[in-house]
Amino acid sequence: MGEIDGAKALKKAKWNVKKRLEFIEFRLFWDAKLNRKDLVDTFGISAQQASADIATYEEMGPQNLAYDSAQKTYLRTDRFSPKLIGAWTHRYLLQLVAIENGWMDAEDTWFEEEQPVEIKTLTRKRVDSQVLMSVLDAIRGHKSLEMFYRSMTGSTASDRLIEPHALSYNSGRWYVRAWSAEHNDFRDYNLNRIERAKAGVPASIDRALDFQWHHTIDLIIVPNPKLPKERQAAVEYEYEMSNGRIEVNCRLSVSFYLMSEHNLDVEPGVLDPLKQQLVLENKDEVLQTRKVARKLSKDALKRIGGSGHL
Repeated sequence: MGEIDGAKALKKAKWNVKKRLEFIEFRLFWDAKLNRKDLVDTFGISAQQASADIATYEEMGPQNLAYDSAQKTYLRTDRFSPKLIGAWTHRYLLQLVAIENGWMDAEDTWFEEEQPVEIKTLTRKRVDSQVLMSVLDAIRGHKSLEMFYRSMTGSTASDRLIEPHALSYNSGRWYVRAWSAEHNDFRDYNLNRIERAKAGVPASIDRALDFQWHHTIDLIIVPNPKLPKERQAAVEYEYEMSNGRIEVNCRLSVSFYLMSEHNLDVEPGVLDPLKQQLVLENKDEVLQTRKVARKLSKDALKRIGGSGHL
């Protein structure tokens, strides 16, 4: 039976068939084995349909599995090469993180057995579902948001009025990007520090004036030149650098968090190179561009006096 292109076959298949084919490969990938009962129990299909699904998968990757009559199961072969989930492995590793942190039940995944994994991080409180719903309502409905916020910038915990227009994520934190009535400026607010929130009146500020959000810049990142050559090579391999560098296109407002996460905002030589394995070649350009974009926004907001007008 000739091998067919997995991506094309998956694209043509119906959604429920796609999920079953993905499941077949998932079990082969993680558990090295699969049988019809796995499909029957997981998807509630007949044994005949399970056999048909396995046959379809065999057309996509005939070298990936072989039937063992003694065990009455399909085994992963030494020539196994993912046809469907190869580009999604990180998604499944994140499921392990979610299980360990209690964000997801193991029964909600396709793992047959508990994986031997230890994941320890400083966990934060979960984003309140009512807060998140109110934030999303305000973004979608172009409305203001009344919230009680616990700030880390010197202001005391207090009620705030903002007009949110986007979400961003970095280093385990979710942020809402919004215009602040208090500062007449566009800022980021940590979702975990919003104690309560309620969507309010229609927004008055044009979101297009948030130039730091709507404009991007390429961050040119290289291994710290103070690292030994072999360690620089390890960094290049980890980040899939080409010619010893990577260029990460990033929103200006988000560049602040990416730089902070990897110490890209610190001058080389201040930290031990092992603590600063990456260096931002165009740091001055990024900082200056971000500064200019913010000034343009503030000047535009000042001209309209915070009354905005979409």
